[in-house]
Amino acid sequence: MSRPLRVAVVGAGPAGIYASDLLVKSGEDVTVDLFERMPAPFGLIRYGVAPDHPRIKGIIKSLHAVLDKPEIRLLGNIEIGKDLTVDEMRDYYDAIVFSTGATGDRELRIPGSDLDGSFGAGEFVGFYDGNPDFARDWDLSAEKVGVIGVGNVALDVARILAKTADELKVTEIPDNVYENLARSAVKEVHVFGRRGPAQAKFTPLELKELDHSENIEVIVDPEDIDYDEASENARRESKSVDLVCQTLEGYAIREPKGARNKLFLHFFESPAEIVGEDGKVVGLKTERTELDGTGNVRGTGEFTTWDVQAVYRAVGYRSEAVEGVPFDDESAVIPNDGGRVIDPATEAPVKGLYATGWIKRGPVGLIGNTKSDAKDTTTMLLEDFAAGLLDAPAHPAPEAILELLHEREIAVTTWDGWYNLDAAERALGEADGRERKKIVEWDQMIISSHPEYEI
Repeated sequence: MSRPLRVAVVGAGPAGIYASDLLVKSGEDVTVDLFERMPAPFGLIRYGVAPDHPRIKGIIKSLHAVLDKPEIRLLGNIEIGKDLTVDEMRDYYDAIVFSTGATGDRELRIPGSDLDGSFGAGEFVGFYDGNPDFARDWDLSAEKVGVIGVGNVALDVARILAKTADELKVTEIPDNVYENLARSAVKEVHVFGRRGPAQAKFTPLELKELDHSENIEVIVDPEDIDYDEASENARRESKSVDLVCQTLEGYAIREPKGARNKLFLHFFESPAEIVGEDGKVVGLKTERTELDGTGNVRGTGEFTTWDVQAVYRAVGYRSEAVEGVPFDDESAVIPNDGGRVIDPATEAPVKGLYATGWIKRGPVGLIGNTKSDAKDTTTMLLEDFAAGLLDAPAHPAPEAILELLHEREIAVTTWDGWYNLDAAERALGEADGRERKKIVEWDQMIISSHPEYEI
């Protein structure tokens, strides 16, 4: 083929950027257009990682190096399925890779989930991370709060709720987030997991970081430190599991440090009902559980109603369908065979369509897991190309898609535009003595990226 292989990657978070990098480093002549619905790139790193985690945000530096490559072109502020259909894209690309991630909240199917004061953790993350799709104001009038879930998102939510606004002011949080947190009445945060310490999905570092704040007292009931044979095996087989258990044991036996806010980690408490009065949350009812020898638990029939006035459901994220692409609504992923999109009606691959990241396998694993994931997907794509299984597009010239977007008067944001937005956010931060202050509003992001646009 006398021209480069043209690939569109949809979603400019870590999964999409890693896939783009692998494609242009493959040894084949490949150019990638990386489409992003938001005006800014980086997906989960920009809008899913807590602002007090600069260590994780450091990944942006490595992602920057990828997007600086001339073979990769960022095209932001474009919603695939709306601004461009998938069928239209086929006319411009040999293949399309979907890496759209997950920002919605999975349902928690217990009574009271829809009460006023019952929140999806993803909604709160979207608020404090300045995601323009989410609320600008947040009700933090509850003094006692429950968080359901024992993963890192639950820890992030609990930690942000328990910290003071001034502790977080040194981060990139926007002014509206700081002002809301400054009004917070939260004094107690209770995190609930239905199984034991060895089954918690925390990473050791995240769990230890809870204790770094002088304003947070982390409390674990010694009676919640319990292991069966399967739990002991899990500790022996995984250093990470063992470190989590050691940290929890340390929290359970130490003397209080007298911090102003309390953060309780409860195990063997299975949420049964979010209790309400007059449509508002007034408590959380849990059933005590016990280990059954296999690492799973069974209910004991003993129930407790906890005095909380708000509940955050951190039970996992959920991906959304992309119009024109098969979607499994139950598992909330694009059906695939490890990389190729599968038509559920025929169980055959859909020619030229691929998936990677959370839209491919569900919202599990750490950011680094998306690298191996992208490798599997891009290998399949390149194998199909080598085997002549991809249809050649009618308009493969790189400028052709730009002409179409221009005709539709779409304010496309670019990688050069990101540098402008980055500079604008750093300038806002500098004026406040901080490294950066995030710009929230959609139009403001576009104008900061591309002052030539009239919004």
